[in-house]
Amino acid sequence: MLPHNRLTMKRLLQAPNLVLATLWADQLSAAGIDASVQRAYASGIVGHIPPDQSLPEVWVEDDERLEQARSLLDDWRHAPHRTWACPGCHEIVDGPFEQCWNCGADRPADPQDPAV
Repeated sequence: MLPHNRLTMKRLLQAPNLVLATLWADQLSAAGIDASVQRAYASGIVGHIPPDQSLPEVWVEDDERLEQARSLLDDWRHAPHRTWACPGCHEIVDGPFEQCWNCGADRPADPQDPAV
């Protein structure tokens, strides 16, 4: 039996590659949810184990934050597509970006956008 003060890790998802697994774990950590990448280098033994068993996984350190992590990940994976004009350099920015690719200015707040 686990002590009450000990956290239980839970698998959030299996990522298609190490780059996305690392990105998602880092984003979760930045949002205050401790996360880690497991099986980061298991791809080196593909052929000795089934391919689906060699993909990296993102795990949440505290199982009580699993649903919050799922919700955040879903938001990031389905970011709204926007087209906006940069207030700094007037470049047209297309896609789910929050900053101008040209000058780095933040996207202006849209009062009708519930995500802002």
